[in-house]
Amino acid sequence: KKDPNTPGSLGMAISEAVEMAVKNDDTKYSLGSVLNHVLLHQTIIGLEAKKQLALAGVKKPDIVIGCAGGGSNFAGLSFPFVNDKINGADITIIPVEPQSCPSLTKAPFAYDFGDTSGMTPLLPMHTLGHNFVAPPLHAGGLRYHGMAPLVSQATVEGLLQPESIPQMECYAAAVQWARTEGTICAPETSHAIASVIRQAKQAKEEGKEKVILFGYSGHGLLDLAGYDAFLNGRLEDYEIPEEDLNESIKSSLEGLPEVLVKRTGKW
Repeated sequence: KKDPNTPGSLGMAISEAVEMAVKNDDTKYSLGSVLNHVLLHQTIIGLEAKKQLALAGVKKPDIVIGCAGGGSNFAGLSFPFVNDKINGADITIIPVEPQSCPSLTKAPFAYDFGDTSGMTPLLPMHTLGHNFVAPPLHAGGLRYHGMAPLVSQATVEGLLQPESIPQMECYAAAVQWARTEGTICAPETSHAIASVIRQAKQAKEEGKEKVILFGYSGHGLLDLAGYDAFLNGRLEDYEIPEEDLNESIKSSLEGLPEVLVKRTGKW
């Protein structure tokens, strides 16, 4: 009702799924992102990546990059390497989020609900506020107000270097990827590719050789409307006005307990 023109968000979808499970005795709900046990289950991706690197004769990547919405995709690839970093490895690990949904780069670490209606348990996470409604960017899988607690805590610790990238740069990266590598990536995946291009250009300028590992998390064959909009000039960047962001955070977190922020200071 508040945002009749929105195509929805992950937070809204979670609320509706929980409501259906509550109303029907024969219905159960299992969340597929955000929660810590989901992230740990997904780490088989990163463990497999380690084996692939070993087969290629690579001891470790210099940089690990993944797109980040709720956190499960990013953590699945990166957490085995986060463990290496905790134990002394020199690895830069970058979660990439949309400029229009910047939970890690602009939001506080606080207790908040995982869904729009406030039906889930409180989670300690970086959050734009459960009342936040993201603009209708094409990377629907990244339109989420919060970030997984483990990814949030790893950011607090300094183990991760998050960045947000505008969607025009992401689509330009996706088109460049398609023309050079021959595959069409999902809009979500394009955020990781845009970051990879940034890092590769920087390494070239510095005259350094870098091993960059990133998660190619999905194809874009069901997202061709976004490509069409980009290629025909109907797409534009969007950055949340500071006052709107502050209002969302304030209205969402009002009355909720404060989270105790713990930081070891090792990284």
